[in-house]
Amino acid sequence: MKAAVLGSPVSHSLSPVLHRAAYDALDLTHTYEAIEVPKAGLIDFVNGLDANWLGLSLTMPLKEVAFELLPACDELAIKTGAINTLVFSDVLRGYNTDVLGIVDAVREAGHETIATATIFGSGASARSALVALRELGANEVSVVARNEIDIVRMAELGTQLNLDVKSHALGETTWMESDLVINTTPAGVLDEIAQQVFRPQGLLLDVVYDPWPTQLAACWSVTGGQILSGLSMLLHQAGHQVNLMTGEVAPLGQMRDALNSELLARGLSTI
Repeated sequence: MKAAVLGSPVSHSLSPVLHRAAYDALDLTHTYEAIEVPKAGLIDFVNGLDANWLGLSLTMPLKEVAFELLPACDELAIKTGAINTLVFSDVLRGYNTDVLGIVDAVREAGHETIATATIFGSGASARSALVALRELGANEVSVVARNEIDIVRMAELGTQLNLDVKSHALGETTWMESDLVINTTPAGVLDEIAQQVFRPQGLLLDVVYDPWPTQLAACWSVTGGQILSGLSMLLHQAGHQVNLMTGEVAPLGQMRDALNSELLARGLSTI
């Protein structure tokens, strides 16, 4: 059986490393590739697949357009408006494993529950972070972002989740006092803001992992804060994908070992 990660760009994706390691550990003969597919090409690509396909991982910019394909998707995909996993079964089903990836990564870092949080950004990853925070028990979330339409969408999602979500300018928040800060913005966006970090109280999850550490993560760590790479989220969300596609419990230890070996080969920090 075949599986793949689709996106644009996708050539440097670490998903093949994770999924192939899982298949090897589970003694499965499935294949997993990285395939360049632009937003406009997703529907034709999926409709052209045969019965030999197990499932697909989706990265940007495909997480929202995938809804046009699906007769069925899970509750987390509906809430976040983002699909990162397609599974071929009786019907094509869509899932969001990013939410559980965040939850698992934060808990693995020693934080079972979260009360207050700050999210930088307001796109698909930020919506996944917001739902994850609800799963972690948060009751108050500040959102720091610029896109007014996306900010409104985050606030509406917060209402659905019974979660107090407020949008703030950076200077109006006490973000360094939050139990958890999640950065979902692209690499470099928060480099200048990073210079303001001083004795943060909580955990920082930066979804950017190349380069690592980011400027924000470096400043957070050097002034005494705990940091968590987006690679931990990537590992755990891939584990959930493996389970959905194969029905097997993901061998996270072997997946982590393979990921770290690849990171060292690329000159990146391990997790």
